[in-house]
Amino acid sequence: MNPLLPLLQPYPFERLRQLFDGITPPPHLTPISLGMGEPRHATPAFIKEALTAGLGGLASYPVTAGELRLREAFTGWIGRRYGLALDPATQVLPINGSREALFAFTQTIVDPTQKDPVVVCPNPFYQIYEGAALLAGATPYFAPSDPGRNFAVDWDSVPESVWQRTQLLFVCSPGNPTGAVMPLSEWEKLFALSDRHGFVIASDECYSEIYFRDEPPLGGLEAAAQLGRSDFKNLVSFTSLSKRSNVPGLRSGFVAGDAALMRAFLLYRTYHGSAMGLAVQAASIAAWSDEQHVIDNRAQYREKFAQLTPLLSAVMEVQLPDAGFYLWARVPEQLGLSDTAFAQQLLSQYNVTVLPGSYLARNVAGVNPGAQRVRMALVAETQECVQAAQRIVQFIQSHSIPSP
Repeated sequence: MNPLLPLLQPYPFERLRQLFDGITPPPHLTPISLGMGEPRHATPAFIKEALTAGLGGLASYPVTAGELRLREAFTGWIGRRYGLALDPATQVLPINGSREALFAFTQTIVDPTQKDPVVVCPNPFYQIYEGAALLAGATPYFAPSDPGRNFAVDWDSVPESVWQRTQLLFVCSPGNPTGAVMPLSEWEKLFALSDRHGFVIASDECYSEIYFRDEPPLGGLEAAAQLGRSDFKNLVSFTSLSKRSNVPGLRSGFVAGDAALMRAFLLYRTYHGSAMGLAVQAASIAAWSDEQHVIDNRAQYREKFAQLTPLLSAVMEVQLPDAGFYLWARVPEQLGLSDTAFAQQLLSQYNVTVLPGSYLARNVAGVNPGAQRVRMALVAETQECVQAAQRIVQFIQSHSIPSP
């Protein structure tokens, strides 16, 4: 067995299952889950049609690099979204969803023969970052987010001695679970650190198309171009159709950036066996080539957040995020409950599932930056989410009434 496997921690949803073991929610209340970030809006019909129309490709082995038409769909979207011109032959590759690619890319980049390799991650973070680092033979280092700065990651808290050993940095913007978007000044700081120490930046941008302000979130490639880094040195961005187009089961996305890193990643993927099937490629081309369904999808999320945020902010510390489909809410102190106890009691009394924030972070110097918060994924239809918010309000109010 791989001796690194025991280093992996239980996935948050396995911990949640154990947390809820033995709880019987009230049967008269319909269960509502805000726990898992799985898009539940309807998949656009034209994507399904393109998938079925491409089934003739099942008789052929796909190439790992993907068909040229697919790569041109990627670069076409990048051009429309960010105003950038990338080479479809050398600067983009298809992936089977960002999750598998983030893991595989880490195995490509990390050199475990170097002394004490480090992978820097935000904290809280998407759990794949940690697992990928550990199985690549590196040590994860967690940089905390700062609630006082809109949950911006405190990159300045990372010691110089850690940066010197860093081989890979994970950036998540818009962030999971906080929804924070990195401004250009932070990108400039990270690029300077990358130039000084030679590490690669993996920019996880799978929530980039769900946002609430007029201006779309700044992307990593876009930031690099604005700062004169047109070769995207040591930078790769990861994006996916799952959230943008409501097709998490399609397992489709792409990576883009530094051509030298693309060559190395393609070599790894060729042996890894991660080619995208031709039917999925056909559906992906259709999805990346259409923007109206993305605009409609974003409007649904905006409506939900507009209704839920005022309801919940009346009883707990929570605010509209920059982007993404999560609310990152603080458990009210007057309840005297931990984030895990809050989740347990909310389920047992109101049949609503939320994810404890401490499950999405790690203790560093005795502090877990996710503690006393809960993540709410507003992925269900608006009315169901509103009903969940109303139950959460009732739960908090019923616990906040002082005893006589």
